[in-house]
Amino acid sequence: MKKRTLSASKAGKIIYWIATIWLSLGMVSTGAVQLFQIKGDGPGSPDSMTQLGYPVYFVTFLGIAKFLGVIALLLPKLPLLKEWAYAGFFFMMSGAIFTHVAAGNSLGEIFPPLLLLILTVVSWYFRPSDRKVPVLTTDSVSVNQFEKSIA
Repeated sequence: MKKRTLSASKAGKIIYWIATIWLSLGMVSTGAVQLFQIKGDGPGSPDSMTQLGYPVYFVTFLGIAKFLGVIALLLPKLPLLKEWAYAGFFFMMSGAIFTHVAAGNSLGEIFPPLLLLILTVVSWYFRPSDRKVPVLTTDSVSVNQFEKSIA
């Protein structure tokens, strides 16, 4: 009987998709709460954000940014846009963690953005090569070749 093993690249793709799907679900769910101004005291809700000192219009902006970031991550190609989405998610969740710590909030309130930050890093790290910005080497690369590679 032939023993089946999981190759490193296949395992990486599985980890990537699991992290990316959970990240996307987390960003869409909190983004919807923020964009549609759903009342409550859950993570990212307008009520909890205003208690932290943020204006309501900023909460709406965060909701829109989360939706756009998820779209960028899930669409094929567009690796440079994906890098910007990952950076946006990283800074957004780092800021959320910092805000909760500065406000003296409990670990229960720090955990949701911490989890989303970890998922952002895991998704970014394990992303397949076709979702990465090509690395330019010292070999001569024409502008046309580079533009085609990031399109």
